[in-house]
Amino acid sequence: MDKEQTEIEKWCSMDTIKDYLDVSHEAVLQWINNHGRPAHKVGRQWKFKISEIDEWIRSGETADKESKESE
Repeated sequence: MDKEQTEIEKWCSMDTIKDYLDVSHEAVLQWINNHGRPAHKVGRQWKFKISEIDEWIRSGETADKESKESE
């Protein structure tokens, strides 16, 4: 097994992301539907990569879209 295969990031559940961001289930669903949060549907469940969530937050997309909607 090479180094790249051992460093594969695991997929996280909705519960993990809710805890990670300290938000509600409804808030996560709203962000997925309205703000383009990086999420992937696997069957009936949403799955996330922490690195994608971090990048999305750092990009400022969350603040930009939220502030535009409140105008």
